[in-house]
Amino acid sequence: MKFLTGDLFWINEPRQSLIGENRIEIITEPGTDLWQRTYYDFQHDNAPMLQMRTKEEYFSFTVKTSYESSKRFDQCGIVLYLNSDHWMKASVEYENKEFQRLGSVVTNHGYSDWASTDIPADCQEMWYRLSRRGADYCFENSVDGVIYKQMRICHLLEGAGEISFGIYACSPEQSSFRAVFTEMEISECKWTTHV
Repeated sequence: MKFLTGDLFWINEPRQSLIGENRIEIITEPGTDLWQRTYYDFQHDNAPMLQMRTKEEYFSFTVKTSYESSKRFDQCGIVLYLNSDHWMKASVEYENKEFQRLGSVVTNHGYSDWASTDIPADCQEMWYRLSRRGADYCFENSVDGVIYKQMRICHLLEGAGEISFGIYACSPEQSSFRAVFTEMEISECKWTTHV
Protein backbone atom coordinates (compact mmCIF):
# COMPACT_ATOMS: atom_id res chain seq x y z
CA MET A 1 0.00 0.00 0.00
CA LYS A 2 1.33 3.46 -0.92
CA PHE A 3 0.25 6.96 0.03
CA LEU A 4 -0.85 8.31 -3.34
CA THR A 5 -2.45 11.74 -3.60
CA GLY A 6 -4.68 10.49 -6.41
CA ASP A 7 -6.35 8.12 -3.92
CA LEU A 8 -7.25 10.90 -1.47
CA PHE A 9 -10.69 12.38 -0.89
CA TRP A 10 -11.99 15.28 1.17
CA ILE A 11 -14.35 15.26 4.08
CA ASN A 12 -15.37 18.92 4.59
CA GLU A 13 -13.21 20.31 1.78
CA PRO A 14 -11.69 23.71 2.67
CA ARG A 15 -11.88 26.76 0.41
CA GLN A 16 -8.08 26.92 0.15
CA SER A 17 -5.75 23.95 -0.18
CA LEU A 18 -2.86 22.76 -2.29
CA ILE A 19 -2.16 19.09 -3.03
CA GLY A 20 1.23 18.20 -4.46
CA GLU A 21 3.00 14.88 -4.74
CA ASN A 22 5.07 15.41 -1.60
CA ARG A 23 3.38 18.42 0.03
CA ILE A 24 -0.18 19.25 1.08
CA GLU A 25 -1.30 22.61 2.44
CA ILE A 26 -4.56 23.49 4.15
CA ILE A 27 -5.60 27.05 5.02
CA THR A 28 -7.98 26.69 7.93
CA GLU A 29 -11.29 28.51 8.24
CA PRO A 30 -12.80 29.98 11.43
CA GLY A 31 -15.27 27.84 13.34
CA THR A 32 -13.99 24.45 12.14
CA ASP A 33 -13.48 21.64 14.66
CA LEU A 34 -13.83 17.96 15.59
CA TRP A 35 -15.39 17.11 18.98
CA GLN A 36 -18.36 15.15 20.28
CA ARG A 37 -20.29 15.97 23.47
CA THR A 38 -17.95 15.18 26.40
CA TYR A 39 -17.58 18.00 28.95
CA TYR A 40 -18.30 20.84 26.51
CA ASP A 41 -21.59 19.23 25.38
CA PHE A 42 -21.23 20.58 21.83
CA GLN A 43 -20.97 18.53 18.66
CA HIS A 44 -18.53 19.85 16.04
CA ASP A 45 -17.86 17.81 12.92
CA ASN A 46 -16.74 20.23 10.19
CA ALA A 47 -12.91 20.12 10.21
CA PRO A 48 -11.34 19.58 6.76
CA MET A 49 -9.94 16.05 6.50
CA LEU A 50 -8.04 14.61 3.55
CA GLN A 51 -8.41 10.83 3.68
CA MET A 52 -7.66 7.56 1.96
CA ARG A 53 -9.44 4.22 2.40
CA THR A 54 -7.93 0.84 3.17
CA LYS A 55 -8.83 -2.64 4.37
CA GLU A 56 -5.21 -3.35 5.28
CA GLU A 57 -5.18 -4.47 8.94
CA TYR A 58 -1.48 -3.97 9.73
CA PHE A 59 0.32 -0.80 8.69
CA SER A 60 1.80 2.50 9.88
CA PHE A 61 1.13 5.97 8.46
CA THR A 62 3.67 8.71 9.14
CA VAL A 63 3.46 12.44 8.39
CA LYS A 64 5.36 15.62 9.26
CA THR A 65 3.30 18.69 10.13
CA SER A 66 4.48 22.31 10.01
CA TYR A 67 2.13 25.02 11.17
CA GLU A 68 1.86 28.74 11.75
CA SER A 69 -0.87 28.56 14.38
CA SER A 70 -1.08 31.42 16.87
CA LYS A 71 -4.69 31.51 18.09
CA ARG A 72 -6.39 29.42 20.76
CA PHE A 73 -7.35 25.88 19.69
CA ASP A 74 -5.73 26.10 16.21
CA GLN A 75 -4.66 22.53 15.43
CA CYS A 76 -3.44 20.15 12.73
CA GLY A 77 -2.35 16.56 12.64
CA ILE A 78 -3.34 13.03 11.79
CA VAL A 79 -6.90 11.66 11.80
CA LEU A 80 -8.76 8.40 11.27
CA TYR A 81 -12.40 9.14 10.54
CA LEU A 82 -15.22 6.60 10.10
CA ASN A 83 -18.24 8.79 10.89
CA SER A 84 -19.18 11.56 13.32
CA ASP A 85 -19.50 9.06 16.20
CA HIS A 86 -16.30 7.05 15.59
CA TRP A 87 -12.95 8.72 14.89
CA MET A 88 -9.56 9.55 16.40
CA LYS A 89 -6.97 12.27 15.95
CA ALA A 90 -3.55 13.38 17.20
CA SER A 91 -2.31 16.95 16.96
CA VAL A 92 -0.71 19.98 18.54
CA GLU A 93 -3.36 22.44 19.69
CA TYR A 94 -2.31 26.05 20.31
CA GLU A 95 -3.30 27.43 23.71
CA ASN A 96 -1.42 30.69 24.37
CA LYS A 97 2.02 32.32 24.16
CA GLU A 98 3.25 30.11 27.00
CA PHE A 99 2.31 26.60 25.83
CA GLN A 100 0.48 24.34 23.39
CA ARG A 101 -1.13 20.94 23.97
CA LEU A 102 0.19 17.85 22.25
CA GLY A 103 -2.68 15.42 22.48
CA SER A 104 -4.94 12.75 21.09
CA VAL A 105 -8.70 12.26 20.96
CA VAL A 106 -10.64 9.03 20.56
CA THR A 107 -14.37 9.20 19.90
CA ASN A 108 -16.47 6.08 20.45
CA HIS A 109 -20.27 5.96 20.25
CA GLY A 110 -20.43 9.73 19.94
CA TYR A 111 -18.31 10.70 22.96
CA SER A 112 -14.81 12.18 22.68
CA ASP A 113 -12.01 11.96 25.20
CA TRP A 114 -8.80 14.01 25.22
CA ALA A 115 -5.38 13.06 26.56
CA SER A 116 -2.72 15.79 26.36
CA THR A 117 0.59 17.09 27.61
CA ASP A 118 1.88 20.66 27.49
CA ILE A 119 4.71 21.58 25.12
CA PRO A 120 6.39 24.94 24.36
CA ALA A 121 4.37 27.49 22.39
CA ASP A 122 7.17 28.00 19.88
CA CYS A 123 7.10 24.39 18.63
CA GLN A 124 5.91 24.60 15.01
CA GLU A 125 6.79 21.15 13.66
CA MET A 126 5.71 17.67 14.72
CA TRP A 127 5.83 14.20 13.19
CA TYR A 128 3.06 11.67 13.85
CA ARG A 129 2.76 7.96 13.31
CA LEU A 130 -0.52 6.07 13.36
CA SER A 131 -0.20 2.28 13.47
CA ARG A 132 -2.98 -0.25 13.06
CA ARG A 133 -3.36 -3.81 14.30
CA GLY A 134 -6.94 -4.81 13.45
CA ALA A 135 -9.27 -2.57 15.46
CA ASP A 136 -6.48 -1.52 17.84
CA TYR A 137 -4.38 1.57 17.16
CA CYS A 138 -1.28 3.34 18.40
CA PHE A 139 -0.45 7.05 18.12
CA GLU A 140 3.17 8.18 18.35
CA ASN A 141 4.88 11.55 17.90
CA SER A 142 8.40 12.74 17.17
CA VAL A 143 10.12 16.12 17.25
CA ASP A 144 12.80 15.04 14.76
CA GLY A 145 11.21 12.31 12.62
CA VAL A 146 13.66 9.75 14.02
CA ILE A 147 12.80 9.00 17.64
CA TYR A 148 9.09 8.36 18.22
CA LYS A 149 7.34 8.37 21.59
CA GLN A 150 4.07 6.63 22.36
CA MET A 151 1.09 8.93 22.88
CA ARG A 152 -1.72 6.41 23.17
CA ILE A 153 -2.84 2.84 22.53
CA CYS A 154 -6.56 2.50 22.00
CA HIS A 155 -9.41 0.49 20.55
CA LEU A 156 -11.82 2.09 18.10
CA LEU A 157 -15.33 0.66 18.19
CA GLU A 158 -16.35 0.01 14.57
CA GLY A 159 -12.62 0.29 13.76
CA ALA A 160 -12.27 -3.12 12.13
CA GLY A 161 -12.59 -3.71 8.39
CA GLU A 162 -12.33 -0.78 5.98
CA ILE A 163 -11.23 2.51 7.46
CA SER A 164 -10.30 5.96 6.18
CA PHE A 165 -7.33 7.90 7.55
CA GLY A 166 -5.15 10.88 6.71
CA ILE A 167 -4.62 14.48 7.80
CA TYR A 168 -6.67 17.39 9.10
CA ALA A 169 -6.43 21.01 10.19
CA CYS A 170 -8.96 23.33 11.83
CA SER A 171 -9.49 26.59 13.72
CA PRO A 172 -12.36 26.29 16.22
CA GLU A 173 -12.39 30.01 17.06
CA GLN A 174 -12.20 33.08 14.79
CA SER A 175 -8.81 32.45 13.23
CA SER A 176 -7.03 30.95 10.24
CA PHE A 177 -3.56 29.52 9.66
CA ARG A 178 -1.53 27.52 7.14
CA ALA A 179 -0.90 23.83 7.90
CA VAL A 180 1.71 22.03 5.79
CA PHE A 181 2.00 18.24 5.57
CA THR A 182 5.10 16.52 4.14
CA GLU A 183 7.04 13.25 4.40
CA MET A 184 3.83 11.19 4.17
CA GLU A 185 4.58 7.50 4.14
CA ILE A 186 2.73 4.22 4.56
CA SER A 187 4.87 1.30 5.72
CA GLU A 188 4.65 -2.10 7.31
CA CYS A 189 3.32 -1.89 10.85
CA LYS A 190 6.00 -0.41 13.14
CA TRP A 191 3.93 -1.13 16.24
CA THR A 192 5.40 -4.47 17.20
CA THR A 193 3.53 -7.24 18.98
CA HIS A 194 3.80 -7.45 22.75
CA VAL A 195 5.92 -10.33 24.01
